[in-house]
Amino acid sequence: ALAGIDVARLLDTAASMRDRCLGDDAQANPGLQLGALLGAMTLAGRDKVTLIISPAIGSLGMWLEQLIAESTGKNGRGLIPVDGERLGPPEVYGRDRLFVYMRLNAAPSAEQDAAVAALEKAGHALVRITLEDTLDLGQEFFRWEIATAVAGSILGIHPFNQPDVEASKLAMRTLMATYQERGSLPGVSALLEDAGLGLFADARNAANLLSAATHRTLEAVLAAHLNHLQAGDYLAINAYLPMSPANERLLQQLRQTIRDTKRVATTLGYGPRFLHSTGQLHKGGPDTGVFLQLTADDSPDIAIPGQVYSFGVLKNAQAQGDAEVLAERGKRLVQIHLGSDIQAGLARLHAVVQKVCDENRLI
Repeated sequence: ALAGIDVARLLDTAASMRDRCLGDDAQANPGLQLGALLGAMTLAGRDKVTLIISPAIGSLGMWLEQLIAESTGKNGRGLIPVDGERLGPPEVYGRDRLFVYMRLNAAPSAEQDAAVAALEKAGHALVRITLEDTLDLGQEFFRWEIATAVAGSILGIHPFNQPDVEASKLAMRTLMATYQERGSLPGVSALLEDAGLGLFADARNAANLLSAATHRTLEAVLAAHLNHLQAGDYLAINAYLPMSPANERLLQQLRQTIRDTKRVATTLGYGPRFLHSTGQLHKGGPDTGVFLQLTADDSPDIAIPGQVYSFGVLKNAQAQGDAEVLAERGKRLVQIHLGSDIQAGLARLHAVVQKVCDENRLI
């Protein structure tokens, strides 16, 4: 209301969708139809729900990501929402994808239309949802909430809880208690350091990586980690970095290079925000994730009034706690510390990944 939105009309579109979802006729129930499709496709192996959304309403993807991931990612099952991944040609996508094109007729994208037509022609699974204008978002909120509950029922999970979110919180609280007692977080030694980048891994992952790497170098160890990605897996980039346009551009480059080389779905989450979004899926969902956690020095850091620690310390504890829980769950995880110059670190990391791709060391 404060933003000047016509709230009554927004609610009217939601009420219209509610009425359509209340009917007994399954063929006329949009929420039930979408949920049944999502659930059935997931059971058939197409669990990477790849969102293609008109730019004018593109931020809807972040909301859908949280709704889908947190509601369905549990008990070793779940839908994996893929938001914000740049569109590519049909051949870079595997058969684990379900594309959902949410087209705003009032402001469509010709580029998206062409890419979606190419995906459809190539035989990829595709759902089209049309919005006439932005106020139709009211009906989409309702449609997707019903659909997510239906999909959860089909998967045999409880879509209204988040049993694994608390695990990272508990680990973070333990780390913060240590900080308040000692004045520092527990030290973690880098597996290796190269050109200002530090690579960290828990004991199990470190042993696996060093046994698979041809040399103890950043290139070789990263290649070994990314070669864990196989058909049906996904790469999760968990970036505890500022959410800036410059960082976004570099992270998207990294994401696209890996997707196009390995032909796997990729996700990008900014920490600690994603802990209440895809964080549940990472820990409780299917064991198909390969994780790349990115951290950096906080400069400038900001003190928290009334506390002995800063926002940077708190964020580092959240990142370290999340990594500990992922490691405890046996997830394939590597952590990269970028140092104080985040953009230089990201550029260096992408150059290393691009190099191993160009040398065909990712198979």
